[in-house]
Amino acid sequence: MHHAPDPSKDNNLDDLPPPQPVHYAEQALLGALLLDPHRLADIGPLEPGQFSNHAHGALYAAMRTVPAPDPDTHRTTPAWLNTVLDAARPQAPGLTATYLHNLIQVCPWPKHAPAYARMVRADHARRMLRLHAERLAQTSMDATLPNPATATMAQADTLGQFLETLSSQFAPHPGSLPRTQPPQAPPRNVGEEVLGEERALLATAVAHPAELQDMRWLQSEDFALPLHAALWQCLTSLVHRGEPVDPITVLWEAQHRHLLADGLAPSDLMALVSTPVGSPEYWGEKVLQRALLARAHAVASRITAYTEDPANTPHQLITGSRRALADLTSLRTRWQHTTTATAPPTAGRTPRTPAVTRAGPPPPSTAPAARAIR
Repeated sequence: MHHAPDPSKDNNLDDLPPPQPVHYAEQALLGALLLDPHRLADIGPLEPGQFSNHAHGALYAAMRTVPAPDPDTHRTTPAWLNTVLDAARPQAPGLTATYLHNLIQVCPWPKHAPAYARMVRADHARRMLRLHAERLAQTSMDATLPNPATATMAQADTLGQFLETLSSQFAPHPGSLPRTQPPQAPPRNVGEEVLGEERALLATAVAHPAELQDMRWLQSEDFALPLHAALWQCLTSLVHRGEPVDPITVLWEAQHRHLLADGLAPSDLMALVSTPVGSPEYWGEKVLQRALLARAHAVASRITAYTEDPANTPHQLITGSRRALADLTSLRTRWQHTTTATAPPTAGRTPRTPAVTRAGPPPPSTAPAARAIR
């Protein structure tokens, strides 16, 4: 057989972390196939790209490309191994004849090749699920997108479709919930732009309280700042009880909810809800969109945490990820209800057509400055 320098002699490899269990599964699988090439027909669907090690994938691809040898000839000559090595080297120059022999030697039982292949598929599923979750997180945080909510929901759909594909590949079994402790949701962005939009919503809602009847798609949990969420509850409670709404009545309601207990001055609270700009629905959609993106990022972080725990089986990953995505569903439904022209109308509300736009803020030169209350 051909010989080449053994890459394992490179001193830099001493600094590498120890191999993961899938590395040994890949070695055992390749060793079984090198020893008994006919087992390629027994391992089920497996692609070269599903190997975690590029050289392993290249070697597997070469095995599938090179015609299988005669069994009797293969037992007495290394000709087929040489052919496989020559076919794999253009994609993996570091492969050596010695490494192929090592693969054969480290395979415990060649007849267990189907089990080794399942391990390779399972680890690939975990890595791909993590990749989809990371893409969802990145999309939800990409401020350069022209329509971030639409792009984020499209990425969530892609992740959901991938989970459907995985569920058809891995049979369910009892005890399918991940045991990984989910991470806390990432903190919401409370930058000045975010707070300014929420202040504008509260002020315009005080100026136009009747419109709150048609804004049940917005909830207090959608606000980034707890104070603003509590003030929204004050407003919706006043409207629900049919009481007058103005800065004074909002202040009185806020006092009953202990919102003034943390040092918030009554005059500051009234000033916060006294500078209307545009319409409540315009600002409400902005608040809801930010809540949608924040929830998508939290869901992505949760799924990523599941995939980073190698103790989770593929079905545990599928079940846990589906439940995480379900946390996005209700908020997404509210978002679609208010932003799509085909959303079913609620009582007393006419569906919005694409030609109708929300009333936004006036030009910057005439917009009143919002007070910085946090």
